[in-house]
Amino acid sequence: MGRYVQVEDNVKIYVEDIGEGIPVIFLHGWPANHLMFEYQYSILPKEGYRCIGIDFRGFGKSDAPWESYSFDRMADDLKAVIDELHIENAALIGFSMGGAVASRYMARHQGKGISHLALMGSATPVFTQRPDFEYNITKEDLNEQLIIPTYEDRPKMLSQFGLKFTHTKSKAPMMVWLESLCFQASNHGTIKAAESLRDEDLRGDLQHINVPTVIFQGQKDKICDPQLAELTQQSIAGSRLVEFEHSGHAMMFDEQEKFNSELLLFLNQMSRDNHTPRAASRNL
Repeated sequence: MGRYVQVEDNVKIYVEDIGEGIPVIFLHGWPANHLMFEYQYSILPKEGYRCIGIDFRGFGKSDAPWESYSFDRMADDLKAVIDELHIENAALIGFSMGGAVASRYMARHQGKGISHLALMGSATPVFTQRPDFEYNITKEDLNEQLIIPTYEDRPKMLSQFGLKFTHTKSKAPMMVWLESLCFQASNHGTIKAAESLRDEDLRGDLQHINVPTVIFQGQKDKICDPQLAELTQQSIAGSRLVEFEHSGHAMMFDEQEKFNSELLLFLNQMSRDNHTPRAASRNL
């Protein structure tokens, strides 16, 4: 079931709510939308989980205001959704930029409504290099590869970006589908969210995360270097790193079976931790 939640600045955020049971909130990567988790939505409700997919402002079916694409603003949008849906003891799943927003939410809003966190190919602790941070892409390269081409030829940018997304060449048809999701984003939302990826720094946020956390990372990732996952794990006390040896950035496509298995393992442990019975499994 789809619905809209109106947030503080009169922007409407689209939310897809599927199934019943323990809530699992999905935050998509740049510049896709909630549908990138289609192959989790088709499985988890059978296992007693309620899947809540959110389109960030500027992406998918959500409104696309001209301004306000900071991680603070997107974390506030997430809080508005959690408050509106009265969500408690949920798992928060953040992929790539979604992982960055999830981390900001956990620090900025003290993890309200969230009992467990999963960061996947996460753009944390910092996506671009700084004088005191030598990992991943430079700000200049991000401008040249993502922002300037979006002003000039967004379809070409998306096509070239998509080439880095998976490691498995046989997944090319899946990437065509994913690219179609990225076309649904607004042009200015794509640019301004990329500017946030370029400029934001989450090193101060990670130390405030105090819920059980798992980190999924493709070892062939060409977008978020695997070293970022190691640094993220070091920054979040008690977190666990799951490596996907044969995956690029999008391990949910490269190693779909392992991804779903590890995600269910994490969620089932959450259910035990919270002493929360899942909705009855349904073999649909």
